[in-house]
Amino acid sequence: MKVVLFSILILTAIAQFFISRSTQKTEQHNYEVIKKYDQFEVRKYDPALFSSVKLSKKGYKASASEGFRILAGYIFGNNESNEKIAMTSPVVMEMGDTTKMKFMVPKGYNLNNLPNPTNSNIVFEKQEEKIIAAIRFDGWADDEKIEKYTTILKNELLKEKISFINKFSFLGYNPPYEVINRRNEIVVELIGYKY
Repeated sequence: MKVVLFSILILTAIAQFFISRSTQKTEQHNYEVIKKYDQFEVRKYDPALFSSVKLSKKGYKASASEGFRILAGYIFGNNESNEKIAMTSPVVMEMGDTTKMKFMVPKGYNLNNLPNPTNSNIVFEKQEEKIIAAIRFDGWADDEKIEKYTTILKNELLKEKISFINKFSFLGYNPPYEVINRRNEIVVELIGYKY
């Protein structure tokens, strides 16, 4: 019995190692760290194109699965060309009265060569260069952790007298089957940040 359990642990560890390497190779939204504070950092993000879907439900738990299913369906070939598009990282969830989930479109695509979605709720939106503040937390995300770190980030920005748009987003970097080294962030766009 001990040999079986040990073997399962070894196989799980090996699988997680390869999953983690795969996550690290996934194309990410490019940014430059401008300044590090005690609990958060300020970044400058490159312009990017996103596929997005608005969800009627509020919060992470109520809307994460539905949003992911819709956008993942699109990139896995549920589009007019039946074309598969590479996954990118992180998955973005804009939190508020409603929730919006966004996937960054990989480099090489633009509005002219992206396949049209078959789901009319999917739209594309360009994001210009922007300055954001980000706070990181590990483990599994849930509504309580998202609210906790949103509050911490908001209070830290107020303490530093840094102005921000009161619209926070959750960034998730790992697939659901990756159980170690999970990376989550709460981010918010800054107003008039001098660097």
